[in-house]
Amino acid sequence: MANIVNLDRVSKAYPNSTLLDAVSLGLDENDRIGVVGLNGAGKTTLLRLLTKQEEPDSGRVTHRRDLRVATLPQTLVLPPTATVRDVVVGSAWQPAEFGAEHEWAGDAGVRTVLDGLGLHALGLDSPIAPMSGGERRRVALAALLVRAFDVLVLDEPTNHLDLAGVTWLAEHLKQLRGALVVVTHDRWFLDAVCTGTWEVAGGEVHAYEGGYAAWVLARAERERVAAATEARRQNLLRKEIAWLRRGPPARTTKPKFRIDAANALIADVPPPRDTVTLQRLATSRLGKQVYSLEGVSVRFGDRAVLDDLDWLVGPGDRIGLLGSNGSGKSTLLRLLAGTNAPTDGVIRVGQTVKAAYLSQELTELPLTARVLEAIEEVARRVVLGGRELSASQLAELFGFGDRRLWTVVGDLSGGERRRLQLLRLLAAEPNVLLLDEPTNDLDTDTLAALEDLLDGWPGTLIVASHDRYLLERVCDRMLGLYGNGKLRDLPGGVDEYLQRLDPTSAPAGATAPADAQAPQRPKSDLRADQKELVRLERLVDRLTKREKALHDDMATHATDYEKVAKLDTELRELRAELEAAEEQWLEVADRVS
Repeated sequence: MANIVNLDRVSKAYPNSTLLDAVSLGLDENDRIGVVGLNGAGKTTLLRLLTKQEEPDSGRVTHRRDLRVATLPQTLVLPPTATVRDVVVGSAWQPAEFGAEHEWAGDAGVRTVLDGLGLHALGLDSPIAPMSGGERRRVALAALLVRAFDVLVLDEPTNHLDLAGVTWLAEHLKQLRGALVVVTHDRWFLDAVCTGTWEVAGGEVHAYEGGYAAWVLARAERERVAAATEARRQNLLRKEIAWLRRGPPARTTKPKFRIDAANALIADVPPPRDTVTLQRLATSRLGKQVYSLEGVSVRFGDRAVLDDLDWLVGPGDRIGLLGSNGSGKSTLLRLLAGTNAPTDGVIRVGQTVKAAYLSQELTELPLTARVLEAIEEVARRVVLGGRELSASQLAELFGFGDRRLWTVVGDLSGGERRRLQLLRLLAAEPNVLLLDEPTNDLDTDTLAALEDLLDGWPGTLIVASHDRYLLERVCDRMLGLYGNGKLRDLPGGVDEYLQRLDPTSAPAGATAPADAQAPQRPKSDLRADQKELVRLERLVDRLTKREKALHDDMATHATDYEKVAKLDTELRELRAELEAAEEQWLEVADRVS
C-alpha cells in the first residue's frame, strides 16, 4: 500500500506541556485508524498536525501530491445564515462539487447519505442557526461524506449521534474507499470501523494492529512485560543496595562501579502514567420499593413526550434507556430525580431512596470554585473500604493530583469536569444512580474505570446513553423509547431496539415499532402484570441462590451418601420449581411487552 501522509520526528509543545515529542508515523491509502488516549494527551493536536491545520515546532509533515483531505473538527462552526442544502451540497462550508440540483439529486451516493443521516426528514431548506448540536453534527458529516476524499479525519464524530446514527455511520464508513483517522470515545464504533489503533501517551504515539479490543489486549501485554521488567530492576536494586550496606562499620569507601550501578537503577524509573481509579464509596441502605410510576404523562405544548406511562423500578435493577435524541430519555430521568414534575399521573418514590442524578449539562458544578472546594461542598470526609479519607485524598483516587486540586473548575477539561461530577455524586452516598449520557467527554481509560465501578454498584442503576459498549456491559435490562411516549421492554437488547426502528428515518427521529398501534390493554391488567413480573423476578433470583447453596452443600458432604441423596432430591424439586417460575416469567413478560 502507498504511503500518503508521513510524520517525520514531529514535536509539538505548549507552555505547560509537551504533547508530541519526535513522533514518526505513516498513513497508508487504505488505513482505518482509531486514535485513543487520555484527555489532554494530544489526540486532537495530532489530527491538526496530520491535516496541516497546525505546524509542528520541529519535524516535518508531508502529504502526497494533490491529496484530498476532509476534516470534521470536534467544535463545529457552520455559517448560521446558511441552510442544510447550502452546507451539504453547496459551498457554504466545504468546496462545492455539485451544480444544479439534478446533478446531486440523481446521485445514489448522495441520496444514501441524506437518507442515512435523516436530512430529508430534517428538511434541506432548514436554517442552520436554530439547530441543536446533534443536528449540526449530522449536517457537517453529510457535507463531508457526499464529497470525494483520499483521507477522512473525524474528531469525535459520534458526539450527539444516537445509537441508530452511530450504527449507520459505522456501516457507511466501512464501505468507503480511502484512509480514515478517527478520534472517538465510542469503543463499539472503534471496533466496528478501525483496523489499526494509535495510542497517544506521554508525548509518544504507539501503533497497534486491530481495533479497540485488540488494542486493550496489546496494551495489557505491554504493561505485563513492563511490570516484569520493573520487578527485575527492583530486585537487582535491592541486591546492589544490600551489598553497599554490608561490611564493617569502619569501612567508609565502596567501589565506585557499585555506587554507579545502584544510582543507575534508581534513576531508571519509567515516568508514571496518569491513571484514574474510580472507587465505590459507601452506599445508603435501599428498601424494597424504589420507583412506581402510574399513568405518568409529560407534555410540551401539543406533544406528548411520555404518554400514560406505568413502570416499576425495583432494588438492584440495572436498566439501560435507549432512544433517539428527543425521545424522552432525559425527561424520564429528570422525573425520577425530582427535578421535573409530570403533567399527569403519580410517581411514588421509596422512603429509603437516595438518588444521584448525573445530567448532560454539568450545571451542578460550581465553575468558579477550586476542585478541592467543589468536593468539600459535598463531603469533607468519606469512608472508603473501612478507611476514612479526606476530600483531598478522595480527589487523588479520582485522578486529581496535587497540581489539580487548586485548579478552578471552569478551567478543567470536559473529561475532568465529568469525572469531578461523578466524584461529587458518589461522595453523597446514593443508593440510586441516574446517569444521562455519562460517557460524554470521557477518555477510554476513564470509561473503563467507570464501567469497573458500575459493575460492582450495589444499588439501582438507570443509564440513558448512546454508548453501546457501556450499556451492554453494565445493564441487565434494556428499555426503548420510540418517540410515541411509550416505554418498551427489549429482551433482545440493543439489537432489538435497532431492528424495531424504521431504517430510513432512524437517525433523524425514531419511529414507533410496527406493533405500536395495537389495541391497548386495560391499565389495571397491565399494572397487575408488571407487579407479577417483579414478584417472579425476585422468586427466580431467590431460587437460583438456593440452587447454588445446595450445590455447595453437596460438595461439602460428598462422602455422606445419605446426606447427598437427600440434598439431591431437594435439588430436583427446586429445579422443577425454578423452571416453572421461569416459564411463568416469560409468559408475563410477553404480555407486558
